[in-house]
Amino acid sequence: MISNQILQNTIEGIKGITKIELYVMDTDGNVLAETSADAIRYGDSIQSFVDSPADSQVLQGYQFFKIYDEGQLEYIVVAKGDSEEVYTVGKIVAFQIQTLLVAYKERYDKDNFIKNLLLDNLLLVDIFNRSKKLHIEMVARRVVYIIETSKEKDTGALETVRGMFAGGGNKDFITAVDEKNIILVKELTQNEDYDDLEKTAQVIVDMLNTEAMARVHVAYGTIIDDIKEVSRSYKEAKMALDVGKIFYNDRNVMAYSNLGIGRLIYQLPMQLCKMFISEIFGDNPPDHFDEETLSTIYKFFENNLNVSETSRQLYIHRNTLVYRLDKLQKSTGLDIRTFDDAITFHISLMVVKYMNYLESTDY
Repeated sequence: MISNQILQNTIEGIKGITKIELYVMDTDGNVLAETSADAIRYGDSIQSFVDSPADSQVLQGYQFFKIYDEGQLEYIVVAKGDSEEVYTVGKIVAFQIQTLLVAYKERYDKDNFIKNLLLDNLLLVDIFNRSKKLHIEMVARRVVYIIETSKEKDTGALETVRGMFAGGGNKDFITAVDEKNIILVKELTQNEDYDDLEKTAQVIVDMLNTEAMARVHVAYGTIIDDIKEVSRSYKEAKMALDVGKIFYNDRNVMAYSNLGIGRLIYQLPMQLCKMFISEIFGDNPPDHFDEETLSTIYKFFENNLNVSETSRQLYIHRNTLVYRLDKLQKSTGLDIRTFDDAITFHISLMVVKYMNYLESTDY
């Protein structure tokens, strides 16, 4: 179904050219769009026209036109005036809305197909048949992006993404499978590689920040060559989005092919994580440390275990930092100035983040 706003924009545009008052109504005589507020008085005329076999008719100085959708009467177009010119304009409006109906039907048929494809709800034979019917190429290089917005039902962000990728006759698909995530299935050229995917993701982030004033995270899967593999690229992008939020929340773009050790930790069962943390820290896990200790640890890791640079960035004396590290070693048995203990501690912090994520999502 075409939105009332699209109908309103259509008839306002034609009125701006022709100066003829136009109205669109449903079969019950309810006004859906209008360029003047006087059409509501002609409800009886609408009903008599709906009941008549005629596809167009002149009644009380207005011209009426029927618009069908697959044989079902969908809209009534009304043009004010009984001249030949008004009749022509009315026919043009009816034709335009009829064309919009076809376009929207095709768009939403494709949208439904892509959603089911992403969610892996189609058999292989269904994918083949529906792709053929909708004129979608089976074999093509594609990748799935997930764009997570900071608020639910962000129509501004959705329209911005559509404006970026859905125009100009290209073969990209934009849809949504839940309240916060916009899905872009992007067709690629033979020359595009993962560096290009990263650049596209960054363009999406920058554009949405600027145009839609939306804070977003973008994740993408691996490049696929067949439409039946779209669901795999989607699952990869979803995993990349989760891993990014858990372990790399300072990044707004995440690639499935670049998840690092977060990929391994993300697939660990909760019980194994608990055993690991208990083995390393006993009853004093890292999330029980005070803020000063945690900030010291993170800054020390950021500076590649460099004591001088870390103390400089923390605005503390070198000896103060050494004291804090000695104190941490006494409480945990780990000296993060050594490579092996630093690796153990760093992984432990990531495991704790993952455990907190699982608990927050009621695993």
